[in-house]
Amino acid sequence: MAFENKGSVETDTEFHKVRATAMQQFENVGFPTKKIEDWKYTSLKELWKNEYSLFPELPKHELELSEVDTYFLKGIDSYKIVFVNGVFSSYLSETSHDGLDICLLSTAINKLKYKIIREHFFNRIASKTEGLTSLNTAFASEGVFIHIPKNTVLQKPIQIFYFTTECKKDVLLQPRNLIIVDENSQVQIVERHHSLSDKKILNNTVTEIFANKRAHIDYYKIQNDNKNASLIDSTFVEQKKQSEVSVTTFSLGGELTRNNLSFYQNGAHANSILNGITMLDGTQHVDNQTNVYHQQPNCESHELYKGIYDGQSTGVFNGKVFVDQVAQKTNAYQQNDNILLTDDTTINSKPQLEIFADDVACSHGCTIGQLDKDALFYMRQRGIPEKEAKALLLYAFTNEVVKNIKIPVLKSRITRIISEKLGVDLGIDL
Repeated sequence: MAFENKGSVETDTEFHKVRATAMQQFENVGFPTKKIEDWKYTSLKELWKNEYSLFPELPKHELELSEVDTYFLKGIDSYKIVFVNGVFSSYLSETSHDGLDICLLSTAINKLKYKIIREHFFNRIASKTEGLTSLNTAFASEGVFIHIPKNTVLQKPIQIFYFTTECKKDVLLQPRNLIIVDENSQVQIVERHHSLSDKKILNNTVTEIFANKRAHIDYYKIQNDNKNASLIDSTFVEQKKQSEVSVTTFSLGGELTRNNLSFYQNGAHANSILNGITMLDGTQHVDNQTNVYHQQPNCESHELYKGIYDGQSTGVFNGKVFVDQVAQKTNAYQQNDNILLTDDTTINSKPQLEIFADDVACSHGCTIGQLDKDALFYMRQRGIPEKEAKALLLYAFTNEVVKNIKIPVLKSRITRIISEKLGVDLGIDL
């Protein structure tokens, strides 16, 4: 098909066969609709009215550092992988093959680690999911490949950026990321999508993460795009014995955002951490769908999502914890807390437990309310203006997630973004 001549991966390979199979799967399943339970509160009908280009044109000039420097984390040495309109920017990136691999997925498939690709991508954990994941597999031409070998503690975090510049048409991008962290290794990763265009942009992103024995991964997703950009982000995590993987999602901007996050615990004593902050206004829509599959004994999962909704925004939280019969001694915690600032906002929250083991400690909960009037009155009585008092209370509400960020400059960046969205200078120096 025409796409094969535009991709970055050689044709007539096993990878090509995987894409062809995925295309057949997508044709069988199609786009998700509200008739599907997990999509009950999120409609993609308006998105599909746009005529997207699968092959956005290259920018008229190479993107300069000064144009995007504000999006990078400052005061920290890091690896960077930057894409502009789906194409790798070597000028803005800093990759590595020095005892590890931080590079392009196409490079890994064509030249580097074919055995590792075969073991992971060709037997992907995302293979039997909904149509949008199959669509990504069928059309993905580029993305990030990260392989951290055994007994390696990466001293520098990795920043992944997907920029979209001015285009003649609306654009559909489908990045595909593969991250493999071997035994006793550690890595921190920050991912961000941002549109510099006034055209409609849709990112359909799939990321697969494999954490081997005693691996530690901290993954941060910053979703603070403009109101012409939408994101469907599907992340799949497979964990082996005694591994710990933390995924923190900051959904702070964009027209429509859908986060599908699935953890598969395939080793005893694994620990999964899922945190998120959602702050919306206008008519923005964010849907967080989480699944944690406890499939081995003595594992833990800790899940905390906070939401602040203003204007006519809509939020969805659908969290599921599955505990297999063999997963005795499981400890699972799931909590979703939300504040509605106007009568026109909507939150649909459904935390769920499905337990087949009898020796477990599992809990789940949800709160939906408004700002505490007594606390606001208490602060006003002490001379704090109403706007600043509300902002301090809302920041305190999110801080249970913010305080767990392990990269100090990222913690400062998130605090500043929250301050800007609250319209005040909180004066918090982290």
